[in-house]
Amino acid sequence: MNLKGRNFLKILDYSTEEILYLIDLALEFKNKKKNGILHKELNGKNIALIFEKDSTRTRCSFEVACSDLGMGSTYLGPTGSQIGKKETIADTARVLSSIYDGIEYRGFGQDIVEELAKYSSVPVYNGLTNESHPTQVLADFLTIKEHFGYIKGLNFTYFGDARYNMGNSLMVICAKLGVNYTACCPKKYFPNEELVLKCTEIAKENNCKITLTEDVSEGVKDCNVIYTDVWVSMGEDDSLWKERINDLMPYQINMEKIKQSSSNVIFLHCLPSFHNADTKIGKDILDKFGVGEMEVTDEVFESSYSKVFLEAENRMHTIKAVMYATLKDE
Repeated sequence: MNLKGRNFLKILDYSTEEILYLIDLALEFKNKKKNGILHKELNGKNIALIFEKDSTRTRCSFEVACSDLGMGSTYLGPTGSQIGKKETIADTARVLSSIYDGIEYRGFGQDIVEELAKYSSVPVYNGLTNESHPTQVLADFLTIKEHFGYIKGLNFTYFGDARYNMGNSLMVICAKLGVNYTACCPKKYFPNEELVLKCTEIAKENNCKITLTEDVSEGVKDCNVIYTDVWVSMGEDDSLWKERINDLMPYQINMEKIKQSSSNVIFLHCLPSFHNADTKIGKDILDKFGVGEMEVTDEVFESSYSKVFLEAENRMHTIKAVMYATLKDE
């Protein structure tokens, strides 16, 4: 499959066949790495990594993936470039694409990465925006395929605030891959209606369905994959914690919900997770609100149902697949 020169901005841009190809390619690269087989197929190429939001998994995954493929990478942190400050996004894209073979962007609005891609002459990769997180959901579905051996026909439920990047991207990829997607949360946290309608149309073509519900019992019934994310995202105001805790605590993933789902259920989370009070933010929340476990309990997070660290590792393999597929010489 020829994806050379393609941007990777959102899952909606890719067909079912292309997404499955990238997942299978990631699995090939993972097997090579596990077996010590060198795969520096992109030797001599270079990538610019623009991070307006800090990251652990995304940065490490891109840097190690670049190294494994024989590429160089330059990290430009929140104060490491002039993008949007002294230099326009368009000018930044034209400068970097004259030096690098690819550009990764992790930051704020989807419009920023879309504008980078518009003016860039090399592929642009979305490492996270407010609206979309395509490299994460590829890793999620590599994890799902590894566990179940298949993808199509599974039941997937996202608990929590389903309006932003994770809820959006997961709903899209489920519709594309024939997975029944449920967003389980209060109505005020339902995803954008226009995107829901688009995903519903895609889902019909792939014999699956999109469901929005406030009913927890409906959300967990026959569920194969339970997914959640932090209740206040990076860049949102800390004042939102009180409201989110009040609204979303009934949707916390605990062992009771796990036991009410299917017998082969797995738990996924894009991380980081507030499953205990052992971080600075976790301790602050405990001190202010008396809550020591947020979107998932420590019992579930540390259980055999949890595949979160395999999922985190898979970020590297899927990112490697995306870069290889879009940069390889024909």
